[in-house]
Amino acid sequence: MSKDVKTLDERIERIYRMAKEHFGEVRFVGIKKHTKIGWVAKIQFDEFESLVAEGESAEAALKNLRKRLKKIIDRYNMV
Repeated sequence: MSKDVKTLDERIERIYRMAKEHFGEVRFVGIKKHTKIGWVAKIQFDEFESLVAEGESAEAALKNLRKRLKKIIDRYNMV
């Protein structure tokens, strides 16, 4: 019984769907390698609003971004 390993594309797609369902408009979800801090995952909502997370690997950065997004959505749903 092995756990399914998700590709980076699948992780990005999942985060994109979560954000779009909650916030409506999403311009960009992606990752990039930064020379000083490692991997950075980012959601860009509009010109000014974005959500960013870092990680030692691309997977870690995306997981951290998903956790931050989930926390925001959960907090919003509690109100």
